[in-house]
Amino acid sequence: MSRDEETGPAGNEAAAAAANLRDGPLIEQELTRTAVFRKVLAAGGSVVTEFAGAVRRHPDKPFLLFGTEAHTYGEVDAMANRVANLFHGRGYQKGDTVALLIYNEPAFIWTFLGLARVGVKMALLNTNLRGQALLHCFRVAGATGIIVGQGQPLLDATLEVLPELQAEGATIWLQGSAHPPAGLSAWDGPVQRESDQPLPVQVTITPADTLCYFYTSGTTGLPKAAIILHAKFTAVSNTLVHYSNVKSEDIFYITLPLYHTSGLTLGLGTAITIGATVALRRRFSVRHFWDDCRRYKATMILYIGELLRYLCTAPERPDDKDHNVRLAFGNGLRPDIWRRFKDRFGIPQIGEFYGMTEGTMALINLHNKVGAVGVASPRYRKHKPFSLIECDIDTGEPIRRKDGRCTEVKLGKPGLLVNKLAEGLPFMGYLGKRELTEKKILRNVFEEGDMYLNSGDLMMIDKEYFIYFADRLGDTFRWKGENVATTEVAQVLSKMEGVQEVNVYGVKVPGQDGRAGMASIIPLPGQKPDFRRWYRYVAAKLPTYAQPLFLRLTREIQVTGTFKHQKAALVKEGFDPRRVADPLFVIDNGRKTYVPLDETVYRRIVVGQARL
Repeated sequence: MSRDEETGPAGNEAAAAAANLRDGPLIEQELTRTAVFRKVLAAGGSVVTEFAGAVRRHPDKPFLLFGTEAHTYGEVDAMANRVANLFHGRGYQKGDTVALLIYNEPAFIWTFLGLARVGVKMALLNTNLRGQALLHCFRVAGATGIIVGQGQPLLDATLEVLPELQAEGATIWLQGSAHPPAGLSAWDGPVQRESDQPLPVQVTITPADTLCYFYTSGTTGLPKAAIILHAKFTAVSNTLVHYSNVKSEDIFYITLPLYHTSGLTLGLGTAITIGATVALRRRFSVRHFWDDCRRYKATMILYIGELLRYLCTAPERPDDKDHNVRLAFGNGLRPDIWRRFKDRFGIPQIGEFYGMTEGTMALINLHNKVGAVGVASPRYRKHKPFSLIECDIDTGEPIRRKDGRCTEVKLGKPGLLVNKLAEGLPFMGYLGKRELTEKKILRNVFEEGDMYLNSGDLMMIDKEYFIYFADRLGDTFRWKGENVATTEVAQVLSKMEGVQEVNVYGVKVPGQDGRAGMASIIPLPGQKPDFRRWYRYVAAKLPTYAQPLFLRLTREIQVTGTFKHQKAALVKEGFDPRRVADPLFVIDNGRKTYVPLDETVYRRIVVGQARL
């Protein structure tokens, strides 16, 4: 099947022509944005220069709002200088790496900005990680120190791996006024004693320098460290500026974690770019969300699909529409929640987008088309070359014809999203072994020598040439807004007492976004499963979003010819006791155990009466 540049994959000429006309203004916007961004890069654009510009323009303007605290651009600049002087004085140089394990709070931001001024790369650790996963993320980044934020869970997570961190010679700081336990150093006092003036020496930071590492589960194994350059951060931060009419007068309310791309780049980065105000909350709270929006007079919120669903399931209030929010921007919003959220809370504009942390392209829905993540007319896809190709749903691998080339799917059919890599569009990939990066690159897709980035995502283009997210492929699934690598979870569960073998996969739950974790387990012969002990183990070793909600006890786990676990049949059977002969169990957080899952329990889950 040939690629048709006029109508796209098996398109209708009239519909394609209409879509081409529709997408013309967007292409012009993107060309303008590209031209502006190139000027920024030519001038040495980085997080450092972007923030310095904002401080010059708005030194006395409120930048950060957090509870009863308010910090101006000038005050945050001074704190960032203190952090920079502390690290410079202790011998840290451009190219060194320090890990951050900090909740959303002002200290995260001035620490981030201060380290960036020295040229110290930052490993932004997921605050839910524990044990070996946390150590892995620290080690793969080559970090020599870790800054631990306020909060007992973060301190507990650090103390759990303290011997290993000490064995590697890591310096460990603890933020806050509390006296640090043995092995950790105080942070607040030394920072406050430093000068609030700029560094005594000039450190040249370029767009090509690495700023930080975001961690993504990817398609297999432990979290991978995606390399984020100053150029990438600046490019993403400019997205909202050009597409959503955000202004300096806007107030961004950010509850998404700052160790995530959306919270840090789209949220904080955009605010810095235009000199806006950021209102932070340490963690997302349904109860306090709209009260915070009213309190801070927020005009823009960031979301993931799950976040808005939680807001919609909260009891209705007379003041649901009593707020100043005019824009909700994010990704993963289901069509049914989209309508409910917009109608109930009176949000004028929803900006749904699609992008990968480590990717080289993004899509954005500027048409308020419910459910879509962007447009895909033939004209637009010629401007931004991406394709949806046929793939094996079970394996996630592209299907190649006899000539070795791939085939685009027809309109209305799901296909694997791939985007073309070119000289001016590099894929930085991941830290560590080269094969981690190489696995994401497909070669000779449509012609000899071409290269495409494999997104690992199924997408679909409708007859109007809008594009929609369909599902994730491979061993990774998404739950509670987080990617879950089944191999990592299986490694943890395999060490659980009484377990002989385990296969982990994601299953659909009616009314829920993504897939919930399920584990098929072969118990050790002669041992009766201790579900309360298993519950305690899972709760201690895995973040909540990665914990299996369902267990299936079996005598045999099917494998492929290369001894890889087969998941497709298990995924299709799900947790329905009418289809599964094996004993099934579901997590019960109230009783802190796993309980039998019979048809009565199953029906309660399906109709949304059971809380997961």
